[in-house]
Amino acid sequence: MGTTWAQQGIYTCTADKGRAITSDRPIAECLDREQHERNPSGTVRRTIGPSLTAPERAALEARERQAAQKQARIAEERRRERALLVRYPNQAAHDKERAEALQQVDAVIQAAQKRVDQLLAQRQRIDAELEFYLKDPSKAPPELKRQAEDNTQSLNVQKRFIADQDSEKKRIQARFDAELAKLRPLWVPAAAAGLPAR
Repeated sequence: MGTTWAQQGIYTCTADKGRAITSDRPIAECLDREQHERNPSGTVRRTIGPSLTAPERAALEARERQAAQKQARIAEERRRERALLVRYPNQAAHDKERAEALQQVDAVIQAAQKRVDQLLAQRQRIDAELEFYLKDPSKAPPELKRQAEDNTQSLNVQKRFIADQDSEKKRIQARFDAELAKLRPLWVPAAAAGLPAR
């Protein structure tokens, strides 16, 4: 039994200058454009895309990858926005966490500053003893010299640590400022939707 039209379908396409072509097999003249395989009733069974050269296929795949990457970035951004809204449903919650984060760093700075004050007091005692050797510092006891050097090093360490913590405070402020810029437009639709504030 031979293959019938109902079994193999009908192929149609629009060639150059709008000329319609119909065939019982894929149409060679339309390999560079879209073809439709139709049922005997005339409905489209499937659409066959244009046959592409290797460079054209590579370019298409590159565009598809770029589009997929863009969609993935958008989806990830939406996910982050939802996570931000869950964590900070309103500005009061965001302000509270900012203050807590800064307070933690301030507590560390205060402890370091207390150590600096102790080292400065120790330095005064060392300098008072070193005054006896101002005319000839080489006669100062090695232990006293070592105490002076250790004190200087410890002071420098604490000062660098405090400077690092000051930088950390700036980083925290920048992070919360960036989050706030993202959250403000998100809070408006959430409030309009009647979502309860936490």
